[in-house]
Amino acid sequence: MALSSTTLPATTPTAPPPFTERRYVLTFIFVVSLFMLWGLGVTMGDILNKHFQQVLHVSKANSAYVQVATFGAYFVMGLPAGWFMKRFGYQKGVILGLGLYALGAFLMVPAANAASFTFLLVALFVLACGLGTLEAVAHPFLDGLGDPASSDRRITFSHAINGIGAVSGPLIGGYFVLRGTHAAGDLSSVKVLYTIIGTVVGAIGLAFAFVKVPPLNAEHTPGTATSETSDAPTDLGADKSLFQHKHFVWACVAQLFNTAAQGGTWAYFINYGTDYMGLQPGPAIQGFWQVGTLFSRTVSLAPGLPHLANDVAAYFFSLSLVGMMIGRFLGTYLMQFIAPNRLLAFVALANICMCLIVAQHWGWVSFAALIALNFFFSVMFPIIYSLGLKDLGRHKQLASSFIVMGVVGAALFPRFVMGPVADVSVAHAYYLPIICYVVVFLYGAIFYKVAGSEPKAR
Repeated sequence: MALSSTTLPATTPTAPPPFTERRYVLTFIFVVSLFMLWGLGVTMGDILNKHFQQVLHVSKANSAYVQVATFGAYFVMGLPAGWFMKRFGYQKGVILGLGLYALGAFLMVPAANAASFTFLLVALFVLACGLGTLEAVAHPFLDGLGDPASSDRRITFSHAINGIGAVSGPLIGGYFVLRGTHAAGDLSSVKVLYTIIGTVVGAIGLAFAFVKVPPLNAEHTPGTATSETSDAPTDLGADKSLFQHKHFVWACVAQLFNTAAQGGTWAYFINYGTDYMGLQPGPAIQGFWQVGTLFSRTVSLAPGLPHLANDVAAYFFSLSLVGMMIGRFLGTYLMQFIAPNRLLAFVALANICMCLIVAQHWGWVSFAALIALNFFFSVMFPIIYSLGLKDLGRHKQLASSFIVMGVVGAALFPRFVMGPVADVSVAHAYYLPIICYVVVFLYGAIFYKVAGSEPKAR
């Protein structure tokens, strides 16, 4: 008896979408370089926190006005940057951001000459207006430099490059600003450093003005993205207003709390090292302490003092940012196999555990947990950003601006929530970011979903 055969359709594994396209490579390189520049600008502020405490004699809580000026500028510039790039395009938006960045850096010179904390904050605010503009422009710009399905990877990879700038900030600042002793009002190192930064940033802005940017598809091109007749395949619910997209609204909320936790972690990192590293812990962790003490003698303690020197604490801060950079490269790879929202939920839970350990000030055990915080929250910002921009079509430029405005959390939380607690106990202030990580976890677990679109199983 002959067996009948049925022809079944062949199944082939779906290849991951390409990272970008050849025509976008040069533009992609320039845009990614912007991430490195604002990483440098942001973490340099955390070095200034400690320096202003010493040289200008401001309290821990008041020194956090550096974060208020920096991240408050993100909030102020969010919508203007969105309107500007919608009207004039991404390239001119980048040039505007770099111009404000360079101007703010140069304003640091007369501010340092005046030894005025208020004037320094104004200069930092102008500089950070440039950072906020760059961030608002760069994310939707990257989103359009290739297949929308690979935007998570492009954005997370770019934030890994941002880590290079973030690592450089404490290293450069520790060397130029915190090394050695400084007389009251001596801000000469700040003047030299920011003159160099302003010159480099201005030169990059000039170079980018001559780059020919290839046309992006209609969904990402300012001026055409607003068309109601756009047939871009990812413009789901194009008839909805922006705030009817619940996944976007929750992305703004999650980014607010995420940046609050990140800003607070960075603002008091050096204070944690100088306040606790070297103080004797309880008997429960004597073994860990002895190993940590041996290591601390290797890297150098402040001469004659029972804690880390300012510049050494800054170098540990830089080490923690190396962990953040590694986390982003690893996250870029893992998102080929793990859904971004699941990765986000996992790292949020991990950081809840890290904060609990940091708050106990168990010597090197807690300090290691403080360093590990950066590794775990490395992918939070880019994942929240990319999930929030999914399937927004014509709304992408404005949505990017609103998500950038969520960075105001890093302005408010260090000064007004963690600051008063840190003046009493820096360690106990690290209980507070736990609230933020709970919100991020809920976004990754529940609220990331795009209405009318089923998430892909992985």
